[in-house]
Amino acid sequence: MKIKLLILFFLAGTVGFVSAQSPEDVYKKPLKEVLADIEVRYKIKLEYREDIIKGIDVLYPTWRYRYDAETTLTNILLPLDMVFQKKEGNVYEVSKFVYYMRSPEDGEKHLNQLLASYPTVSDWEKRKAVLRSCFLEQLKLSPLPKKTPLNPIFTKKRILDGYTVENVAIETLPGVYLCGSLYRPSKGKGPFAAVLSPHGHFPSTDLNQYGRYRPDQQYRCATLARMGAVVFSYEMFAWGESLLQVNKEDHRTSLALTMQTLNSIRVLDFLTSLPYVDPARIGVTAASGGGTQSFLITALDDRIAVSIPVVMVSASFYGGCACESGLPIHSCTGLGTNNAEIAAMASPRPLLVVSEASDWTRTVPSIEFPYLKKVYSLYGKAENVENTHIENEEHNYGITKRLAMYDFMARHLKLNIDAVKDKAGKVDESKVTIEKYDAMLVFGKEGNIPSNAVKGPEAIWKVLKAMQ
Repeated sequence: MKIKLLILFFLAGTVGFVSAQSPEDVYKKPLKEVLADIEVRYKIKLEYREDIIKGIDVLYPTWRYRYDAETTLTNILLPLDMVFQKKEGNVYEVSKFVYYMRSPEDGEKHLNQLLASYPTVSDWEKRKAVLRSCFLEQLKLSPLPKKTPLNPIFTKKRILDGYTVENVAIETLPGVYLCGSLYRPSKGKGPFAAVLSPHGHFPSTDLNQYGRYRPDQQYRCATLARMGAVVFSYEMFAWGESLLQVNKEDHRTSLALTMQTLNSIRVLDFLTSLPYVDPARIGVTAASGGGTQSFLITALDDRIAVSIPVVMVSASFYGGCACESGLPIHSCTGLGTNNAEIAAMASPRPLLVVSEASDWTRTVPSIEFPYLKKVYSLYGKAENVENTHIENEEHNYGITKRLAMYDFMARHLKLNIDAVKDKAGKVDESKVTIEKYDAMLVFGKEGNIPSNAVKGPEAIWKVLKAMQ
């Protein structure tokens, strides 16, 4: 009998324990219900994707409410790693927190804060020096690796209309190869201006539309060569022939940002080593992720005389790839930094920022460009920075963007733009030969890379460290 009573007592206690609810259980509500309640309470409209709130609960939601909608949304969303952005009227967009993106309003506030910290040229020059040092530290390039022989490998030269092309590999570190194509004017002995031309993130299953093999890349390189510049079109890390040494996935790692920066420095070394290149007239231009490479190498290396980053200068977007924002360069100093300030480090050298209405550079005319003008005005050189804003093209390096670039490069690198104009006085790209990707390979379809080539990220890191 006693045993039965004990069992009944135990079962009763168990049922009571199971049925009891903790305060967390009592006050927990699905996020969807909480957002619906906030809409009613504060008379606002919230927009969001259903998949980002599915299965998410909020603890003590009403205790997080405040007297205004924005403070309430902050209290509800931030602990869930979510954010909101005001759109028009009383409409707010709710989204997942993305570390490489902020609102344009926050970007503008950041620029104003930065600008207030350097009221004089001297202050700004000190700021640039601190940022350069920090960038190299974060990129794991401090100290810079000692410069070893580039050992360039040239393929057979193709003679085309007004220019020539050779495929070239340079050894940026012992056993680490960077491949590209070298475009040269077909006439004259130089010294010629030179232009670095990395490529952007425009992937395609068609190799003829991929990376540096894309027609728009070939158009701009060949046309610049026909205008009188030596142009080196080179690959991102873990793209193209770089895949002979690493995997495609390695592009979205921090090593990519380190190696792409180092590769651009070594491209400068290569171009300035050519006897027919004028080291005082060197430019750089590229779009999207290549735009990031363009303004970063300009910020770090004073050998760049003219910079034209395309569809990438933004105070509110840092780059959605680890190859752009995978190392904390944007966290440098207590104030932090952003892509607009990094682009401004070109000052007082000529800078053209090309922006587009359809992407994150849509605010350049109203936010980033006024900031850049103020920075250049510190030197009394406001005329050295320009903005071309495109309303009717996509996120690319389209023809309208290229036309603006040709004009700016011609003016500041002393190129002959008349050499590429038709009888009507318009730039004519029709004389450019668009080559197939296999014609642009250094090591051929078989991938006959030199026997000393190191393979894999770990091996590359080891070589890099050994050179420091």
